[in-house]
Amino acid sequence: MKQLSVLTSEQMEQFEKEGYLIVRGVWNTDEVAEIKRTFDEIGENTIPGFFEPDLSEENQDPLRRYPRVMHPHRFNDVSKKYMLHPTVISILEDLYGEEALAAQSMFYYKPPGSRGQALHQDNFYLKVEPGNCIAAWAAIDRCDEENGCMLLVPKTNTYDIVCPEQSDSSESFTTHYVKPPKEEKPIAAIMEPGDILFFNGNLIHGSYRNKTKDRFRRAFISHYANVSATRIAHWYNPLYRADGVELTLDSNPDGGPCGIETPAYH
Repeated sequence: MKQLSVLTSEQMEQFEKEGYLIVRGVWNTDEVAEIKRTFDEIGENTIPGFFEPDLSEENQDPLRRYPRVMHPHRFNDVSKKYMLHPTVISILEDLYGEEALAAQSMFYYKPPGSRGQALHQDNFYLKVEPGNCIAAWAAIDRCDEENGCMLLVPKTNTYDIVCPEQSDSSESFTTHYVKPPKEEKPIAAIMEPGDILFFNGNLIHGSYRNKTKDRFRRAFISHYANVSATRIAHWYNPLYRADGVELTLDSNPDGGPCGIETPAYH
């Protein structure tokens, strides 16, 4: 194994065994505040192709008012900075045992009353080959069961990518659902601002509905590929090295954005 630069051998063992790892306090208070300010500003605008809120009075869906921001690193320097954050990249290189390439960024506002995302597997969408994607899911607010924290199904990192079933659109804003195995139950990932959850692209995961009346559950999420990968779904090209240099991998057929949204909101 390549010598570790950030993680302990115990952390590596957990990631390899369970398929996920929460690293506490990766980003400090000032860094979290900078991300909040950045997306507070974005949230008051419309950015075609990246962030398109429904500001009409008729809209009753909080996720239409605050949809996820797709690929903010492509138009916002702060987002790109945190997607390529040195500590995050170092953790990923420990997990991969080689250089990590940044493929995607997203920001979820998850306002009060909004639906969650049904259980799914990320590499169904990214299609990183050979190797796998790893997500870095950073909490910007406290994340708990009330405001819709992440759900993780341990040990499913060794399961094959499966074809999803139809999700319940009253609970999930995406259409896909992957049924977890009977022997493993989803667990809640309770996180504080600045904590980052890393998980394997085969791990089955999703999130609860935000049941609160006054708490957002904001999160900044990036996905990465191992440098030895040669193919990825075209949605994620170009990728970025830690120094910001762009790379393009061969396009894998199919794939798409992480989670296909339901065509109609209820």
